[in-house]
Amino acid sequence: MAGELAKEETAVTKVKVLKKTNVKPQKPLGKKECQLVTFDLPYLAFYYNQKLMIYKGVENFEENVENLKDGLGLVLEDFYQLAGKLGKDEEGVFKVEYDDDMDGVEVIVATAEGIEVADLTDEEGTSKFQDLIPCNKILNLEGLHRPLLAVQFTKLKDGITMGLAFNHAVLDGTSTWHFMNSWAQLCCGSTSISVPPFLDRTKVRNTRVKLNLSKPSDAPEHANSATTNGDVTANTDPYLRERVFKFSESAIDQIKSKVNANASGSSTPYSTFQSLSAHVWLAVTRARQLKPEDYTVYTVFADCRKRVDPPMPESYFGNLIQAIFTVTAAGLLLSHPIEFAAGMIQDAIVKHDAKTIDERNKEWESSPKIFQYKDAGVNCVAVGSSPRFKVYDVDFGWGKPESVRSGSNNRFDGMVYLYPEKNGGRGIDVEISLEANAMERLEKDKEFLMEA
Repeated sequence: MAGELAKEETAVTKVKVLKKTNVKPQKPLGKKECQLVTFDLPYLAFYYNQKLMIYKGVENFEENVENLKDGLGLVLEDFYQLAGKLGKDEEGVFKVEYDDDMDGVEVIVATAEGIEVADLTDEEGTSKFQDLIPCNKILNLEGLHRPLLAVQFTKLKDGITMGLAFNHAVLDGTSTWHFMNSWAQLCCGSTSISVPPFLDRTKVRNTRVKLNLSKPSDAPEHANSATTNGDVTANTDPYLRERVFKFSESAIDQIKSKVNANASGSSTPYSTFQSLSAHVWLAVTRARQLKPEDYTVYTVFADCRKRVDPPMPESYFGNLIQAIFTVTAAGLLLSHPIEFAAGMIQDAIVKHDAKTIDERNKEWESSPKIFQYKDAGVNCVAVGSSPRFKVYDVDFGWGKPESVRSGSNNRFDGMVYLYPEKNGGRGIDVEISLEANAMERLEKDKEFLMEA
């Protein structure tokens, strides 16, 4: 079979790669292109965005893989940009290019029958995911010559994992889960997806930003570690730990009630997100044992689809997020009650309106800066993902995922991913990356754990 590789065995998780193939849209689409806009470009020096879907009790692996590939070919007829590559025009303006001669999405089929689902669903660490997800430490800029989406299906002893690597310069979390749920729809027998993607990015921003970037070494801090199968081995920082903290509906309600109990009557009640954000920010700041004068930053990557003027539909495909920063001194934060933190976060979010977004865009366009994934701020807590994303609705016909996690890319001290709880309630899973000593203190913080 074309593209078939010799079986390989990696040391970390005993994953054997059986073959690599490519999947393209099932019908010819011709040549298409779409300019990347101001909301997309800052992420060129981030790494590919990695997700791991873990499913239990899935049988008939080979048959299911073929069904997944068939569904992928169908969904790419609408989401064809993911089957393309990054390109640049003669003026240095980045774009997504697609034509029928391109390779399409990379699909890796692997087996790891010595691994059980339970080995992957504990709440600690991401290093064990490394060989289950493609594109470790691959910069989005490399989409000039790499697929914009790579997928790995791995057979476990009692289930299957789906490792996904999306080029973050092409899409954000809202678009990611729109794509995933559309793909699952088709695999379950739908003849068309319920909500097609809105693909014209220039409707939200039509400024042609020229960037003089052409290869990974042009981007800051390019990882140049030894590679395995063409992927850079993940920089597993021995001083960084990752942990999932599960907050039940009851715990979320307690946090929200506490934050709103002493809020002034004239203020807008604090939302679940604002309340949980304040709770996490305070706890991480305590755990870091910062000096009173040290600054700490809370960063939210906010969805701007309904904030821009005119508003964009939820189905807008691309990046339509901006970072919102809240900064204060650690001593000031910790010496006030929790509603002080919630108030600052709420104020920053409310003020991030269409005018502010437009001003931020114009400022960036006048002097473009390609961010590194660590640029969220000093002593930061930076929130990605959202408990609103319907990650546990991604059912390919075998039921809901047992667990959904982020990979090791784009992690730094203070990175937080929020996911809904698995059972469909209002609980929230908080996945935190933190310096090891601070993490140890956070794990013992009874106030944070709601054990006080």
